[in-house]
Amino acid sequence: MSGGEDAKAVADQAFARGAYPHLVDGGRTVDKASTLDAIAAAMSFPDYFGRNLDALYDMLTDLSWLPHGEHVLIWTGSEVLRGAEPKTYLAIRSVLSDAQRALGPGDGRIDGWRLTVVLADS
Repeated sequence: MSGGEDAKAVADQAFARGAYPHLVDGGRTVDKASTLDAIAAAMSFPDYFGRNLDALYDMLTDLSWLPHGEHVLIWTGSEVLRGAEPKTYLAIRSVLSDAQRALGPGDGRIDGWRLTVVLADS
């Protein structure tokens, strides 16, 4: 998981390498529920998403409703949640990091899905 990058530049780089960028609007991530909803919207989660941290991990390590390839989750303004609910922020960051590791580039995947998470500036 990387951070501090410009969201547009990250999205442009992802698109240029054939990846699918998904932008999470940090202005909407003010608490746990709104953050889960914003990630769900950005990643087009199916309606059955359970809206808890375990379900978030499950969805991010599945991605079967999305096209095969690399999906880049770009979270802008994550500092809003970090300031409002530091423990929630750390818990969600942990889930994002674990999911990225589970679907990262070093897992030998040739066909399927990859997840990259970037915390970006607005």
